[in-house]
Amino acid sequence: MEKSDALDTSSGRADEAASRARYNVSVPFVIRDFQPEDFETLWQIDQECFSPGIAYSRQELRIYVRRRGAFTFVAADAGRNKIAGFIVAYAGLTAHIITIDVIAAARRSGVGSRLLQAAEERLRAAGSRAVGLETAVDNTAALSFYKRHGYHVVGTLPRYYSTGVDALVLEKDLLQNGATRQQLGEAS
Repeated sequence: MEKSDALDTSSGRADEAASRARYNVSVPFVIRDFQPEDFETLWQIDQECFSPGIAYSRQELRIYVRRRGAFTFVAADAGRNKIAGFIVAYAGLTAHIITIDVIAAARRSGVGSRLLQAAEERLRAAGSRAVGLETAVDNTAALSFYKRHGYHVVGTLPRYYSTGVDALVLEKDLLQNGATRQQLGEAS
């Protein structure tokens, strides 16, 4: 995963100038916090990224974005502010990635990696020690992506999705690249 120095973990804001990912080599992206006017675009992206039964309804996505302790980062074209992807996560001792969505044209360009890294940095700053997520057992692209970023399978949820598809539960220790568990224990 690329290391981003753009996230100001003390304030929880993404530094738009420094957190840039590129696709098609010439289009810079910034990672920024979600704004309410982004919602409809995020919902449309979710509908394009996931099949019916896995994609969220407007109401479900709205609940997750507004959930206490949740945050949403958006990857946007620096020039036109066109959204290329987003991530929704919430903090806790074991944090959770709700969804990460990247439009087809921006995949394999680093946008997803930048979103995931920014979320993990904010989660670490919030005191999360680990992060978990679910993905469909047949979503090989997602499984490959998460494994490249240090996630490992810890379980299966039978018929998790309304389509009857099982989900794999993946987790990552957020302390392995940051402070050790002992250092965190001494600080508390």
